[in-house]
This record gives sequence, structure tokens and C-alpha cells, in this order.
Amino acid sequence: MIDRIQAYFEKQAYGVCEWWGEKLHIETNSIRLSFIYLSFLTFGSPLIVYLIMAFFLRNKHWFKTRRTNTIWDL
Repeated sequence: MIDRIQAYFEKQAYGVCEWWGEKLHIETNSIRLSFIYLSFLTFGSPLIVYLIMAFFLRNKHWFKTRRTNTIWDL
């Protein structure tokens, strides 16, 4: 039962912690724990930052700038 609940929340978490873990070469569980501890210490503000990062990761194709080729790229 607990494993199913944990799997559900991991699927719904958009992979922000996993993405940071891959970029920084840090274990994903330690990043998740740090988000939880920071949320308790700072009354939830890391949760807001986490949700903003999740939004940007899900929609990063909207924010990428399209680079046009110039003569210097040849």
C-alpha cells in the first residue's frame, strides 16, 4: 500500500528532483529530503519554487529561443 502511494507521488512530481540529481550528480532521494526539510524550516516556500521549476521543466519547449543561422555559423 505504501509503495503504491509512493509510486503515485513520484509519478506526479514531474521529475524535478530527478532532473536536478542528473545535472548535479547527486542522489535523487537526498534532493527530495532537502526539499522536505527546507519546506518545514521556511514554511513552504521551497514548495512554491519546486512547483515553478516543475512548470518550466514540463513546458521548456515554450521558453527555448529559436536561434537563426548567421553567416558566422557556416
